Amino acid sequence: MSHFDRYRQPLKNARGLGSAKDGVHHFIVQRVTAVALLFLSVYFLVFVVGLIGVDYASARAAVAHPCNAVLLIAFLIASIWHGELGLQVIIEDYVHTPGLALTSRLVIKFVCVLVALASILAVVRIALGA
Repeated sequence: MSHFDRYRQPLKNARGLGSAKDGVHHFIVQRVTAVALLFLSVYFLVFVVGLIGVDYASARAAVAHPCNAVLLIAFLIASIWHGELGLQVIIEDYVHTPGLALTSRLVIKFVCVLVALASILAVVRIALGA
């Protein structure tokens, strides 16, 4: 018995429960996506403001530029991933029914994946001229 075990509840010692060591990864990914979104959101706002008043063909050509297409896809991935992580934390904190929590997390995961795929497909189709 280590000296750390004396701080644990007897039931936890019996069950062998402890830290899942999963929260740190979630915390770091959420912070990394937040920092990425700081820069990508500024780019996105400047890009969209620059498109004000241009015709459809010029806007399509601007999105089709490889640098803009890559940055738009990065913005989409970071924002959807960050949103999914935030919603996961909300469910973990406020939904206390295990079945409802699992169902909610699965629905959010599937919706985020579908939105990400549809958004990326749209940018790629514009970039490739389809």
